[in-house]
Amino acid sequence: MRRYVYRLLGAEISATARFCDRLIQVAPLEHEDGLLLESVDCHDKSVARTIDELELPAEAADRTGLLLNGNFNASSDIQEMLQQVRAKMSGGSRLFAVLYTPYAHALFRLANWLGIRKGVLPSTFVTETELNSMLKLSGLEAVRVRPAIFLPFWIPLISWILNTVLPAVPLINRFAMAWLVVVRAVQLPQTAPSLSIIIPARNERGNLEAALQRMPTFATSNVEIIFVEGNSTDGTWEEIQRLVKVYGHRWKLSSYQQLGRGKNDAVRVGFAKATGDLLTILDADLTMPPELLPRFYDAWRQGHGGFINGNRLVYPMEDAAMRHLNLLGNKFFAKALSYVLGIRVGDSLCGTKLLARRDYERLVQWRAIFGEFDPFGDFELLFAASELALGIVDLPIRYRERTYGTTNISRFRDGWLLLKMTVYGFCRLRLGRG
Repeated sequence: MRRYVYRLLGAEISATARFCDRLIQVAPLEHEDGLLLESVDCHDKSVARTIDELELPAEAADRTGLLLNGNFNASSDIQEMLQQVRAKMSGGSRLFAVLYTPYAHALFRLANWLGIRKGVLPSTFVTETELNSMLKLSGLEAVRVRPAIFLPFWIPLISWILNTVLPAVPLINRFAMAWLVVVRAVQLPQTAPSLSIIIPARNERGNLEAALQRMPTFATSNVEIIFVEGNSTDGTWEEIQRLVKVYGHRWKLSSYQQLGRGKNDAVRVGFAKATGDLLTILDADLTMPPELLPRFYDAWRQGHGGFINGNRLVYPMEDAAMRHLNLLGNKFFAKALSYVLGIRVGDSLCGTKLLARRDYERLVQWRAIFGEFDPFGDFELLFAASELALGIVDLPIRYRERTYGTTNISRFRDGWLLLKMTVYGFCRLRLGRG
């Protein structure tokens, strides 16, 4: 039974921990035998008997995972423990905390009675609200919360169904025997990070000069703008070459042509060429005003999140910015992805997003495991940001109507594809790992 329970928990932790540089189990409880740590997929695993033993790299680019298994359930001062752990963490660290619920208490009592478990019974149980308050007071934030274990022993098929399906059922999932909470440290960078702005463009010739003319200043002077053109028929590539020459004195400009097709491919080309600490996307139709880009940059720099996601669905839009059917579709997919990811996402299809380049490099590793499925890139970025526990935060913008060209989106064809991707994400991300 214990091995099966730890296999379930290990699978949940592994979804994020396999992309860490190392995983350290911190202050294992008296009865710990290392079985949970053994069940987690991470190439470098070790144990620190006390929090004081921890020696973590100060570099934020390094990602160390810290594992606490049931420590909160045995503590009479969780906030003190969190503050001690927080003092050891950098902006790149992640804390994996396994919390057992009151529903597991009877299981532990039975296991002790049968002699298959040793140690004191859990005595402290906190709600999600109580834990979030203590995290906030300690300079920490929960960025991923997963219920696990509904049937703690293996019965063929039945255990698989219950432990796979019930985590995705609202209300019922509150009765899980354990929760995995992934936590990030809220930390401000010591210096202003450099920025790469990717502008994918297809048949957007008339918008490109305005993008540069309207580009604002940022808290850093180290800004590069990368144009990626693909399959245009209106002279977009030629216009980009002209602009690189004319505005090269003002901005660090570069341009590339994609060999593949689609916006996602163009964004990948730009991200691969980028040298900035932070990466962001500006759609060439300028429906997201370039003047708002510093808000994305500042939100990340001020520690509000590791993945800043534009939200077009808060403010009234200009009359011709989005057709009514498209608006309904955007609202539907925002709610659908919020359910799939287990966190609120106000807009799943806004083209402008910002993340650190070091996190994008992990996203590339994640994509190799998760698979190629998204020609647009919006769902792929959000799926990865959730599973990598980057910390997604919405940033409201007012969506504008385009002044040149026509949209490259086909409502019904692309809507059907987005629906299939939502179902795919539900199966891969929302369901349990029974």
